Amino acid sequence: MTSAIQGMTLGVEARQALGDFATRYPRLAVLTGAGVSTGSGIPDYRDRHGEWKRSPPMQHQQFMGSHAARQRYWARALAGFRVLGEARPNPAHRLLAELEGLGRISGVITQNVDGLHQRAGSRRVIDLHGRADRVRCMACGASRMRHALHAELARLNPRWADVSARAAPDGDADLEADFSDFRVPDCSRCGSGIWKPDVVFFGDSVPRESVARAFALVEESDALLVVGSSLMVFSGFRFARAAARDGKPIACFNLGRTRADDLYALKVEAPVEASLAALRDCCGA
Repeated sequence: MTSAIQGMTLGVEARQALGDFATRYPRLAVLTGAGVSTGSGIPDYRDRHGEWKRSPPMQHQQFMGSHAARQRYWARALAGFRVLGEARPNPAHRLLAELEGLGRISGVITQNVDGLHQRAGSRRVIDLHGRADRVRCMACGASRMRHALHAELARLNPRWADVSARAAPDGDADLEADFSDFRVPDCSRCGSGIWKPDVVFFGDSVPRESVARAFALVEESDALLVVGSSLMVFSGFRFARAAARDGKPIACFNLGRTRADDLYALKVEAPVEASLAALRDCCGA
């Protein structure tokens, strides 16, 4: 049964519950979502009720099967990816890295693709959905840094280089236009392959190796802590379900409803930075 502690501030009751949880379960596996990166200026997908704030992101089959879809994606990405590229770790990322350094976090499984956990100093990070700062050829497997592809796209499409639009969570942007003249280069190594962000699009599968590593991390830890995720996507929810099945307690720091609300031993509905700071204080830092 969930012990829900709600409110925008963390009072005595919440801190006592966190202290009890930290004492009983000293090594936590952490699963993070978009709510950890909103403090870095990266928008999230869902509202407090777990509903979409905007149209769902690009589908894998759509991207691979339609040149027009790729034109639209890469044109919009020239504007939208600037937010991800310029983002910096916020206190939530740094607190998670600090807790790992204290030996209280065994590792981080993240649904985010921004690489901010690593930049904040977290050492054991499983990028469940890949990394948005890399692209991969879907024919020959060649990889390159995304900023290099974006520089090539800007050279090929100079009138699109400085277009501004509201950024979306995955580096996309809210922009509608005629994209039919947008030039998208093929892979220069094999000559015909499609460049795709090295991330798991909707409708794609998380690599088995990443899933296996994440399950192993949960298994070796005393408990699971969900931070900033509604768990509406099964790729993250599966780890909460597995922890519950194995009798491992789950705590959650998230504002609003999640898919696993009935599985938590403790849920704190407060900003994730404040919740993580309170957890750090409970751990004696």
